[in-house]
Amino acid sequence: MEETVPHPFPAHARDQLNAHSSIEPSGPYRASSVEGSGPGWIERFPIIVHSHLRWDFVWQRPQQILSRMAQHHRIAFIEEPVEVSGDAPASLEISEPMDNIVRIVPLLPGPPDGVDEQSRVILQLVRAALADHPLLQGRFERPVQWFYSPMTAPVMLGEFGSAGVVYDCMDELANFRFAPTDIRQREALLLDRADIVYTGGYQLYEAKSAQHPNVHFHGCGVDAAHFGRARLAQTQVPASIANLARPVFGYFGVIDERLDYPLIAALAAQFPEASIVMAGPLAKVEQHQLPAAPNIHWLGQQAYENLPALAKGFDVCLMPFALNDATRFINPTKTLEYMATATPIVSTAVADVVRNFTPVVAIAHDHEEFLDLAARALRSPDAELIEEGVQRAAAASWSQTVADMRGELQSALRSAEDRSMARCPVVEAEATE
Repeated sequence: MEETVPHPFPAHARDQLNAHSSIEPSGPYRASSVEGSGPGWIERFPIIVHSHLRWDFVWQRPQQILSRMAQHHRIAFIEEPVEVSGDAPASLEISEPMDNIVRIVPLLPGPPDGVDEQSRVILQLVRAALADHPLLQGRFERPVQWFYSPMTAPVMLGEFGSAGVVYDCMDELANFRFAPTDIRQREALLLDRADIVYTGGYQLYEAKSAQHPNVHFHGCGVDAAHFGRARLAQTQVPASIANLARPVFGYFGVIDERLDYPLIAALAAQFPEASIVMAGPLAKVEQHQLPAAPNIHWLGQQAYENLPALAKGFDVCLMPFALNDATRFINPTKTLEYMATATPIVSTAVADVVRNFTPVVAIAHDHEEFLDLAARALRSPDAELIEEGVQRAAAASWSQTVADMRGELQSALRSAEDRSMARCPVVEAEATE
């Protein structure tokens, strides 16, 4: 449930924000090339992912895409490091959470160094693991590098004998709280080196298209069958909300700086007989910063498999986003997930929501309108718009999204091969004979 979830900079991030170094690759960049790889490589190339998000965080864009890519490609998912105490040496925690997906969590002793210094340590650890770890050895020859954050790009670009570079831009990470001051420079380097760029929102697509010649918008997808379980009679509403006072205004997703907390407090005050359910992990906000009222219920992180049952207990689905720099480019995945549950939805006027999901989603431009639309959705939900939402969700599968992305990536890699062959001295020599 991505809503293009922000960069959850780790607790030590503020110690790294200004740890600058030259924004250049640490070694000679290996230009994208699949020369000599053979026709079968294009169908099965391995992928090494550089992610700022944890695999076991909320199930969102990286997991939705990569779990499906893993049907065709081996995936190594490298996360940001975890700081460990004591005298233990730097190491990797390596596991296989799904078939064809290897999760790599670097464990580095503190206090943390700058991001480039950490990346160099991680690079050496991963190189060694690729050579001798049973889950990795011999399985990641000539990989495609897939970046979700540009922070490690100066060190990691072109490593591992990579044959191509993908930047899947979920959001404008520079706009988020605690964002590193040099993240835009690092992104510029990544954009310069990338063979293909994907964006999670249309606003992002317009912005990145001015910076790269091969950008593709792939926004929200949804597992409609999964979230459609909310419509089934046999699905049981969980105990956490089954006994709450009704009606229930509900939200699931990350709880962070993108939410409009005064609006949530106003909703609770406007509907004192109702329950306001906010389900999701905290990121860059503390519990004491959240509005407190007897009818506001902060449930914490929920398992992805339990979200349909949770949503079945909602009378109205909420998207109470603040309109600020952090939400300027978001394209909430939860929109289609909500639609698949056949529940009315009320949102603030996030640009991509207005563009992509009006009129199925009721759009409010201020607090007063949001409260009015919430009351209207509760009092007289529009059955035709709800059904339209169900149909839109059914037509927006992650599987189709990934099939399209994979085809575009294969085309980009073929073009890289053609460019490489055109530059090949052997070819030039033969042409002059």
